[in-house]
Parts: sequence; C-alpha cells; structure tokens
Amino acid sequence: MSFLYPRLLAEQARPLFEQYRHLTIAELGSRVDVSHESAVYVATGGDRVSPSQLQDLRSGVVDLAKRSGFPDDSDRTRNADFDLRLAALLHAEMGMVPAEAASRDVWAFLALVLLPDVAFWRYPQPPKDRVLGTDLTRHVFGRLWWRAQLVRSSDAPEPYDALKILGEAAFDQIYARRAALGGSPHMVRAILRVWKDLDLSGLNERETLRDFLKRLLRLAPFVLFDGIEEEALDHELRAVAQESVDAQRFASSATVDETVQAGQDTERRNVAGNSSLVALAEERVPTPRSASPVWDDSRRFRSVEICAGAGAQALGLESAGFDPVLLIDSKADACFTIDLNRPEWDVVCMDLVHFHPGMRPETLGVDLLSGGLPRVKSPATVGRAEDVEERGVLKAAITLACSIKPKAVLLENVPGLVESPDFDVDRFWIEAQLHNAGYRSSWRVLNAADYGVPQNRSSGFLVALREPYHSRFSWPEPDKQPAPTVGQVLGRSMSAHGWRGAERWIKRADRIAPALVGGSDRRGGADLGPTGSKKAWAALGVNGNSLGDEPPDLDFPEDGLPKLTVDQAALIQSIPADWRFFGGKTSRYRQIGHAMPPPLAAAVGRAIAAALRS
Repeated sequence: MSFLYPRLLAEQARPLFEQYRHLTIAELGSRVDVSHESAVYVATGGDRVSPSQLQDLRSGVVDLAKRSGFPDDSDRTRNADFDLRLAALLHAEMGMVPAEAASRDVWAFLALVLLPDVAFWRYPQPPKDRVLGTDLTRHVFGRLWWRAQLVRSSDAPEPYDALKILGEAAFDQIYARRAALGGSPHMVRAILRVWKDLDLSGLNERETLRDFLKRLLRLAPFVLFDGIEEEALDHELRAVAQESVDAQRFASSATVDETVQAGQDTERRNVAGNSSLVALAEERVPTPRSASPVWDDSRRFRSVEICAGAGAQALGLESAGFDPVLLIDSKADACFTIDLNRPEWDVVCMDLVHFHPGMRPETLGVDLLSGGLPRVKSPATVGRAEDVEERGVLKAAITLACSIKPKAVLLENVPGLVESPDFDVDRFWIEAQLHNAGYRSSWRVLNAADYGVPQNRSSGFLVALREPYHSRFSWPEPDKQPAPTVGQVLGRSMSAHGWRGAERWIKRADRIAPALVGGSDRRGGADLGPTGSKKAWAALGVNGNSLGDEPPDLDFPEDGLPKLTVDQAALIQSIPADWRFFGGKTSRYRQIGHAMPPPLAAAVGRAIAAALRS
C-alpha cells in the first residue's frame, strides 16, 4: 500500500520559510499541524495519508529527536546518530513510493507544517534547500528517506544496516555529487558491499573513496551498471576499489614523482589482470590529450575554479600555469565532461551557495580563485526568479573569496557589470567586500577576438589581488595577428563529407562569428541566439535556427545554409578538438556556449601569473 502525502507548493512554502527562520523552537512547536489550508494532493493512484498517521509519524520523529537532545541541545555525534535512525524510520513508516518521495513539495510540507520545530532544531538558520526541498539531496528529511531507499536490503536481518557503513559526507560523495552512480540502488548497494570489506588501514578514507568514485565515474557513460548481475558487479567493483587502495598506499609512501609512476603502473597491471570494466572503458575512450603547453616560467600555481562549466576556463588557466586543486559546478553533465578530459582534476558537483571552505581545507590560501559566473541580469529584473539565483551565486563567489583568501581573484561576467551605470551598486558592493578582505580590484571588458578566437565575444572581468601583487598587474595586450575567420576555422569540417558547396561557403564565411549564445537552462533548445545573431550567422552562410548532427554531405544543396554541429560550435570557442563533452545535444551545446574561450582565459591567466611571479 502506498500513501499520498500533502504537498505545500512553493508559492506558499517560501513565505512560510522566511517567517519561520526567525522563530524559536518553542514558537515553531506551537505552529505544528497535520494539515494546511494551502496543501494539495497529487491526482494519482494511492490512498491519502490520514491525520492520525501523520500524528504517529510526528510522534516517532520527535521521540528520536529527544534522544539526541531536542529541543534544547544537540551535538555532531548525536546528530549523526539521529540521522541514521531517522532515515530508517522515515522509509519504513511513511509508506511512500519513489515517485511520491521525488516531490519537493511533500518534503516542504513535512518540514514546515508537520515537523518545523524538528527541522529548524536539526539545522538552525538553515539555507532554503534544507527546508523547501529545492535540492532533495540536502533536505533535512528528504535526503534521509532517499539514502534509506538506496541502501535498503529487504532480505537482510537488518534491512537498513548499510546506513552505518559510511558517514553523511562520504555518502554525499556517492549520492549528491556523483549523481550518475548515486541514482541506482543496485549500484549504491554494490559500492557499500565492496567498501565495507576493504582494508583501509593507514589510509585517508575520504580520499580513497573519492578516488574510487572518480574511477567509477569515468566508466559510467560507457558501462550499464544496472545490467550486471550482483555477483559479477561486486567482482568488478572490488577490482576498481583495489586500484584506488593501491594508488593511495603508493601515495602515502612515495614522492610525488614516484607516486605518479607507481599509480600508472598499478593501473596498467590491474587493467590487464582484473577489471574488465576499466578495459571496456579504455577501449571506447580515447586517451586524454597531453597537457596544454605552459608558459616558459616553470613555477606552477594552485587554483580553485568555481562555476567551472565544461572546464574551458580552467583549461586556459592551466596553460597559464594554474593547476586546480578543486573545481565546483552544479551541473552534472558539465562535471562529467571535466572528468572525461581531466580525470586527475578533483570535481565536486554541487551548488556554489552550499559550499564552504570547511568542506575542503586544501582550498584555503590558494594562489587563485577563478570562475565564469552565471550572467547577472539588469537591475530592472531584481527580485524576479531569473535574477535571484544569479545574484546569489555572485554573492557566494565574493564571500568565498574573502573566506579562502587567495592571492588573486578572477571572475568573468557580462560587460555591463563592468561598464554600465545600472550596475554601480553591484560594483560598489563587490569592491567594498574585497577591499575589506585586503584586495584591490581592477575591471576590464575584453573581446575574445583580440586573443585569437574567431568570435566577436566581449566579457566583463574582475581581477582582484593583494599587495604587492596588484601594483604589478597589468591587463593583457591584444594579439598582433587578427583572429582567423569562420571559414578558416570550419572549412575542413564543412568539406569533410564531400559537400560540393564547401569551397564557396569558405569564401563567404570571411569574418569572425557573432558571439555564441548558450541559452538559458530554464527555456528553449539549442540554437545560435536571438534574431540579430541568427541574421549575422546567415550572412556567414549558417542556418542558426538549430544545430545539425553532421556536417553537410554530397546531397546537401550547394547554395544551402548548413547548420553548425556541436563540435563546430566548440571550434568557434577555440576549445581543442579533442575535448569531449558529456550529455545530449542541447546540454553539450549549452556547456560550449556558456564557456569562456580558453585563449582568452590563458591571456588573463598569464597576466595574473606574471604579477604573482614578480
């Protein structure tokens, strides 16, 4: 029997959350109810949960909470125990099917109507996702139900015993930050079975697990884990896990250079003798390209890349001498893209507003914090939904810079943020925050076409440095040579399938391109931008209404307007041809369209590196 739970829709949940975040636990306790005038039920099969069942559920949760200090006290150890017990209780007693549990509105009802005092006790002054369910992997109750759902073994004496194998941070790596693995109960249970039997003595458990998951993640696009029987899957995962253990043991006993060589040798031995999954992936995945050429000064710098996207900016900064210790992005496909191309880079898939340096102490005091932030809108949109998220990320980026205290900060956004009087308030706030943290700020609009990119693409930049570095910084000068034309860049691919009109097309496409537009995740598919952009593309001989799957072939009209492919769009961004993208066509194009062209990132990165080296 499955039950339907009342749902508190976002329009009613948001103002209630804002009101409740200022109340005491006792005051919240007086607001508890088993119903709400604005609550609704989904119109699908299933029985509605009764008020008495909701009251029983509340009593069970409160009893558990009291054992952990509710309502007046709590600590980390007791909170962890509370979460373990609560996960099992919620899953066992609520009688929900996954489709019902996937609704954020169900969890908003539980956190704001049935159990607001417990929710705000467990997370005092919580961010909205802990209560509203905007991210179920972080909801105070929803994340626990799903954790229990993924690990429950119905034929075991203690069905939820696997909850004890990993702590929340470790489980979060599997579920929240490695969604391609964490979405499969079959896969999660296999990971836990294998993990509990590993010999981790003398190893950093978090680092070993992270390495293990990264190895699995590289295989995820190429191996159907859910199609492998339990025994065979355990065998294969055990081999991959042992590779991680071996690599970590080498790392703890060897120098850096010896570690790299030993890890490579170990991986080759295990691939040959143990893991058919790794062998399968290596058959299908080309070897990652060699490291980008670097500036002739051999000194390297450490960086953190936020809003990393597909890694294009980090790629350009790598060539300027910056090696990322951590990259953060909220889009799973973008994180997978980075893992495909730079498996040695540490990528965390989460919203920037949820990250704090305590999660990763190695980010403190790096040389550079960099990021291409979501485009802030005109102040005329302030308060609208499409603006709140972008400005939240901007605020989080500045706050993070002031927290981890890098030597330099590099943020990219719309030119208006740099030049328009409409953004005066934003610039003043940013500069004031950074000045209070010891930075001096410089602003500049740069056009990618001035740095060898075949595209008229202007971006606004903020570079902030501490002294004495700021006084040594100067913005990069434009290249002396003009950028190549669209015809020069795409000519080979346009003629690759024998199109008879290719030569004529190359001559026509004799200018640089208009700026590629990645588009909003909230609407639309993959096209080359608004009407003005499409007209500019048409003048170059390109149909900008959508993207093509392949370049034109023999049957394509000689005087036709071909559509760009995703790979051709990447060339317009000057992204290397062997940089692979994960996801469907629209997702891959958005990753490309939102990217900073690597040559532009490299130019700014070299200017920052010069100031740091001086």
